[in-house]
Amino acid sequence: MKIVKALICLLAVTLFAAILLPSARADRWNKKTIITFSEAVEVPGKILPAGTYTFRLLDSPADRHIVEIFNEDGSQIIVTTLAINDYRLRPTGETVMKFNERQGDAPEALRAWFYPGDNFGQVFVYPKARAIQLAQITNVIVPAVTVDAVDDNTLKTAPIIAVTPDQKEVEVTTVIQTTPLPAATVTPAPVAVAPVKATEELPHTASPLPLIALLGGLFISLAIGLKFLLKLVS
Repeated sequence: MKIVKALICLLAVTLFAAILLPSARADRWNKKTIITFSEAVEVPGKILPAGTYTFRLLDSPADRHIVEIFNEDGSQIIVTTLAINDYRLRPTGETVMKFNERQGDAPEALRAWFYPGDNFGQVFVYPKARAIQLAQITNVIVPAVTVDAVDDNTLKTAPIIAVTPDQKEVEVTTVIQTTPLPAATVTPAPVAVAPVKATEELPHTASPLPLIALLGGLFISLAIGLKFLLKLVS
C-alpha cells in the first residue's frame, strides 16, 4: 500500500508541474500586468475611469503588438489597442507607465508601458486625429494609425506613422527606437533586475521547448523512482 501511495504522489507532482508551466510562461511573454490608476486615464479610443485594470499583449498572428486592457480580474475586455516597440537604455525592476502631459482637467493620455526587467516597452498608437491633437498639446511626437476608425482589421493592417507637433507625418523608426540598441550603448542593468539581452525581441508565440524539456526530466525522475521501488519490493 505504501508503494502505491508513493507512486500516486510522484505522478501527481509530475502532472501538477506540467499544468503550471504553460501558465507561468504565458505571463512572461504576454506581459500581463495589473495596475491601479488613482485618476482617469486616456488610452487610444477610450477613457479609463480611476480603478484597477489588467494589461496584456494579445497572441496575434499579425506582426504587430496588440494590447488588450481588461477589468481587474480579467473577465471583461474594455479596449484593444495597437502599440509599437520602444527600446530604452536601462530596464527597471518595476512596471513603468509614461504619460503625455494633460490639457487642463483632461485625463492624462497613456504614452508607453514598460514591463519589469525588459529593455523595451509598448508605445501606444493613437487614431490619427487624436494623435495630431496630442502632439500639439504636449509638443511631442505621437505614433498614429493613418485612419480614425480603428477596428480589428485596421489594428492588423493600417499603416503606422508618427505625427509631429506641427502636424507633419514622419516615419516612426526615425523618431522612436523600435529596434534594439547597439550593445555598446546599452547601460548595464542594476543587480536587482534580471538581465535582458539587448537583441531579445518579444515573441508572438511561446516556444514549447522548455515545457518538453521539463516534462522529459520529470518522466525520467519518475522512471528512476519506479526502478528504486521495484528493487525494494523484490
